[in-house]
Parts: sequence; C-alpha cells; structure tokens
Amino acid sequence: MATNNNEFRIPLEGVESEHCALIVDNGLAKLNGVESHRVELNNKEAIIETQNRETVSEAVKTIRDLGYGVTTVKKSFPVLQMTCASCAISVESMLKSQAGVVNASVNYANAKVSVEFIPSLIQVEHLRKVVQSIGYDLLIDESPSGDETIEHIQKENFKTLKKKTYWALILSIPVVVIGMFFMNMPFANEIMWFLSTPVLFWLGRDFYINAWKQAKHRSANMDTLVALSTGVAYIFSVFNTLFPEFWHERGLHAHVYFEAASVIIGFILLGKLLEEKAKGNTSSAIKKLMGLQPKTVTIVQDGGYQMEIPIEQVEIGNTIVVKPGEQIAVDGIVINGNSFVDESMLSGEPVPVLKNENDKVFAGTINQKGSFQFKADKVGSETMLAHIIKMVQDAQGSKAPVQKLVDKIAGIFVPIVIVIAVASFIVWNIFGGDNGFTQGLLALITVLVIACPCALGLATPTAIMVGVGKGAEKGILIKDAESLELAKKVNAVILDKTGTITEGKPVVTNDFWTEETPILKQILFSIEKQSEHPLADAVVSHLKNQNTVSITQFESITGKGAKAEIDGITYFIGNKRLIQENEILIENAVAQKANQWGNEAKTVIWFANTKKNNSHISNS
Repeated sequence: MATNNNEFRIPLEGVESEHCALIVDNGLAKLNGVESHRVELNNKEAIIETQNRETVSEAVKTIRDLGYGVTTVKKSFPVLQMTCASCAISVESMLKSQAGVVNASVNYANAKVSVEFIPSLIQVEHLRKVVQSIGYDLLIDESPSGDETIEHIQKENFKTLKKKTYWALILSIPVVVIGMFFMNMPFANEIMWFLSTPVLFWLGRDFYINAWKQAKHRSANMDTLVALSTGVAYIFSVFNTLFPEFWHERGLHAHVYFEAASVIIGFILLGKLLEEKAKGNTSSAIKKLMGLQPKTVTIVQDGGYQMEIPIEQVEIGNTIVVKPGEQIAVDGIVINGNSFVDESMLSGEPVPVLKNENDKVFAGTINQKGSFQFKADKVGSETMLAHIIKMVQDAQGSKAPVQKLVDKIAGIFVPIVIVIAVASFIVWNIFGGDNGFTQGLLALITVLVIACPCALGLATPTAIMVGVGKGAEKGILIKDAESLELAKKVNAVILDKTGTITEGKPVVTNDFWTEETPILKQILFSIEKQSEHPLADAVVSHLKNQNTVSITQFESITGKGAKAEIDGITYFIGNKRLIQENEILIENAVAQKANQWGNEAKTVIWFANTKKNNSHISNS
C-alpha cells in the first residue's frame, strides 16, 4: 500500500533479475509527472511518487510495453441511474482518474462498466463511492444471485417507466388537442396548465432530479437538455397565462407552449421505453445460454447414496449422475457408464458424440438415451459454458474503434448544444424585430429538444449489443466489437460444420433391399428401437408404424453398430466393417449401390444376418 498520498506501489510480474528491474526503472524515468521511482526486486514492486493519480495507469502501460506484467483484476459491474451516453462518459472518466484504475470502459447500451484495477491500490467499495459522488451507483453484488438482482431491478424499472409513459401520453393528448384546435375556448390556458403540470413534475420529475445532480457536479447530460427545454417552455407559458397583458401592451399575443413541454416529456419517455425493451430482448441471448445449465444436480455420496443439491454447491471432485435427457451441469470426466451427448451448442456438429469412460463432458451439453456418472473437474465460472457466456457479455460491453470518436463527441455534445441554443436566442433578439424574443425563445427550446435523444451516443453501443446478442442467439460467437465492425469487409465465408448450412438432423434418403419383406422391416425397426445411436432414430422415423418383434441378446458394438438374435438368427446393423468382420457375403449390386451413395457424401448403414445379406439403408 502507499506510504503517503503521493506514493504508489505497483505489483510486478516477470521481473526476475536486476537487469529486468533496471529496464523497468529506466522506463519509468521517461514518464512525465513521475517525481521519484524505484524498483524493489525482492518485493516485486515498482514504487513511484507522483502528484497526478492518472500517471499510475500510464506507468502500468509503460511496464507492459516493456514486456513485463502488472498484477491487476478485471471486473464488470452494472451501473445504475445512467440516462444517456453522456452519463457513460462521466462515469468512465471519473473511474479512469482514480489511482490504481488501469482502464475503465462503460457501455451505455447494457449499462455495465468493465474496470481493470490494481487491488492493492484501490478497492471495489472505493470505486462505488467515486461513482456515487457524481450521482450514479454501482451494483457490486458478486454472489450467484447477483444476476437475478440485476434482472429484478431492470424489470421493476421497466414497469415503472411503462406506467409513466402511458400516463404522460394520456395527459398530453388533450393538451395537444386544445393547443392546436381549441386555444380560444374559455380557460384553455388554465386547463392545459393543469394537465401538463403532472406530466412535467410527476411523470417527468427524474429528468429534473438528474439534471440537478449533474449541475451540482458542474456537468451536463441529456437530462439537462430535456429539463432546460421543457422547463423554459413551461415557465414561459405560466408567465403568459398569469400576465398576458405584458404582451398585449406591446401589441403581441401571449402564446403558451404547454403542449410542447408535455409532448416532449411523453415522447422521450416513450423513446426510453422502446430502448429498454430492445435491451431486454437482446439480453435474451445471454439468458438462453445461462438456461443451458440446470439449477440442481444429483451427486453420489460415499456408500452410493444419491442426493440432489443446488448447482452452486457442486465442488470439484463430486461424482454426478446424468440421466437420459438431462443437461450436463458442469465440466468433468466420465467414470462410469456411456451415452451419446449432444454437443452441438459447443461444436456446431448436430450428431451426438459417444462418451465412454475417461472422456470429457461439458456443461450445457445434453445427454441422450444412456445414463452415466462423471467426476466434476471444473465448476462455476471455470466451466466452458461460463467462459462462453462471459465472452458474449464482454463482447457486448466492448467498444468498436468508431466508438472512440462517438465517445469524444458525446463528451462535449451537451455543452455545445447549450451554447448553440443560447446563441440562437441572442441572434433572434438582436435581428428578430418585434417578435424576436418569442421566436428566439422558440429557437432555444427547439435546439435543446431536437438534441435530446442523442442518437449518435446511443446507436453505436446499442448496435454492438444487439449484433453480438443476435449472433449468440444463432450460435455465432463474436469476440469483440472490433471484430463486428471489421465484418463489413468480409467477402467470403468458409463453413466447416455439418449443421451450419444443413438441417443438422440425419434422415433416411434412400433404401435398397435384396430381399424386402415385412418381417425384415419389423426386425430392423425393433433393433434400431433399442439402439442409442443417433442414426438409429433416423431409421426408426423412416420405418414408422412397424410392428415390433421379440429380440434377445441385443448388443451395442462401439464404433461399428449393433447385433441381436431373433428366432435363433443373428442380425447385424451398422457400418461395412461390421458386416465384413462377420464374413457376410456382399453382393455386387449392393456394393455398387453403396459406393454410389458414398460418392454422394451419404452415410451408408448395412443390415444383414448370418444367413445372407438382406439390405442396406442410406442416411444423409
């Protein structure tokens, strides 16, 4: 830890000799703002003294550029109370200015901040206090239920926003009707005043509260624009309602703009509602990935006793039972039994993979017909599924190169808009003649209002979030926002997965029998009915509605097929190798047909008995 307020200790990695320490020390000497520096080899620390806290992150970058490491932690936290892209810039810049924060990136679209920091210099709670000091908050619940808490907050916020939006629109409609068509009716101004007041100061009060928070910290965001535009329009209209003679004495009509103020609040609330709904739909991709993991698992305790426990309680080394049709909960190694497992969510291959003893299984994959036991070797955030989910979340929160420009614009957007609005008002007052003040006021309100949605600052992060989310939904993992941006240059796509451009489910396309009888079809149907092989399902579907026959001594032959005995005759079904090993004669016509289908990239299944070759069936 720091010994004084200006001294910072940076933990080093890979600095193993005096020569390495000298390289790091010389690198730090070149940094502006570093008053003193030294490298303690025994403690694996670089110690710098500086008045500028941001110099610490520059020192970390310098050390890494020299080929050495710095011990840091990367964490992602939901940011609460952000209302626009400018808010994201404020939170990000505030975090970056803290000593010990190496990098911070806020994505307004998914309302999360990714922070890399040195834990010996700054703690998570301090990060939260820093964000709270500028009117926002961090949700730092890192327990397994943290995601559920976030989801609950988002759902409640969406419900509240929905109610506010509907009421704002309901109250604004009569204000607009009166203001446009019945402005000369008795007490028109007073009625509009009565209806618009709750829209601004009850349904739209968050805009004014947030604008005040920003003003206290000498900052401005989209709420500032909304509050200024609607507030000015409302106050001007109230003045004209109470003191119309002020304008009448000057030969002007006392216009009111209650409808403009209330409609602006209603429309912006509607925009926020649609935005939140889009975010909720996009996050469904993450929810689907998370849904691949069961909530509970069955473990085998000492003595063979089975017990069901929550997935959070699974530990490395536990023996877990997987029954037919169940999803595998964590990564592990098969120790007993075998089965076919659908790993399409990982590999893209639609045909299930046979898992025997010592084979690896992964969380999120689906067991087929068999049952087996496996020993957990990766749990929680270490499973492959967890890494995939984290990769998608990181990609959604990442920033494309074009967003660097967007962030710069968003950072100065609000002040520039306010300056332009004030300039418009002044110009109209100088050159606008008798109606200069009124027209200038309208120009000021218009400039503030049209800038409110901040399309540029919102569109880019939202597009990234939607793009990555839709990709995950379709089974395409996009590494980061930069990859998504570069995708526009793609002119050729190479696919190496069977299920990518096909249906991904085997079906029988042709069959060829040397002796086609109902009883043989029934025998074939009955044997495949007992088989657990994925191709067997295709044969069963092809021979549907067949009667079953009694089978004895059914045996699955790994890597080849299966055999069974019926009325003293042994029947084989599987690949050509199984037929040849049992010395069954293959007729020329059958061999030719099999070669033809093989050349068409179809999988050939052979069916024969110990008396003579009966038939073969092709699947693709």
